[in-house]
Amino acid sequence: MFLKGKRALVTGSTSGIGLAVARALHAEGAEIVLNGFGDAEEVAALQAKLGDATWSDADLTDVSAIEAMMAKAGGIDILVNNAGMQHVSPVADFPPAKWDAIIALNLSAAFHTARLAIPHMKAAGWGRIINTASAHSLVASPFKSAYVAAKHGIAGLTKTLALELAQDGITVNAISPGYVWTPLVENQIPDTMAARNLSRDEVINDVLLAKQPTKSFVQPEDIGELAVFLCRDAARNVNGANWSIDGGWTAE
Repeated sequence: MFLKGKRALVTGSTSGIGLAVARALHAEGAEIVLNGFGDAEEVAALQAKLGDATWSDADLTDVSAIEAMMAKAGGIDILVNNAGMQHVSPVADFPPAKWDAIIALNLSAAFHTARLAIPHMKAAGWGRIINTASAHSLVASPFKSAYVAAKHGIAGLTKTLALELAQDGITVNAISPGYVWTPLVENQIPDTMAARNLSRDEVINDVLLAKQPTKSFVQPEDIGELAVFLCRDAARNVNGANWSIDGGWTAE
């Protein structure tokens, strides 16, 4: 329980990767602040399982909502910027409103949470900022212009913050998953089967996992354990790194 006494805010943590990270940090004693949308009763059940975690349903595309969330949360020792969204479209047809929303949530929100968390971390002489990036922070795919741009931006923001805070006891790193097995991904399979006239196995192996050499999904718990490692004293000199966890996708 090496994180006892530390408060961790994980954005986009009511499901999927963010929830797995919150669970992993809580297992090591961290006090958890959840953020995300969801049914109030279901979120209340998650809060109870995570040591009466607090919860904010702040819309992170709204700067004023971010500022209110951070003020209410109090001093944050571990900040995990995980909230994100995706839209797939050719650039010529990409809705400008979607571009703005993706950049706001996937990139700008991380800037705002970080700038508001840093003063407490500096005062404490200890902090961890972990940004959920993506394989798309390192490589591109067609029709994902806003997402790829935002994730490349997250990689750059991670490096910049790491340099700025290197002498303050604060590390800043990114985790870049490939395809992760989450309900969001699983729920896409039936529609893709119907649209492409493929079997379930064909959708998984030839569509979703086409770029992952292992032909297996990253598990959310894998990312949670990596986040825990980055909080350990053993990782105090791991700074400004972008950790690929993608089955070898970006090794090609």
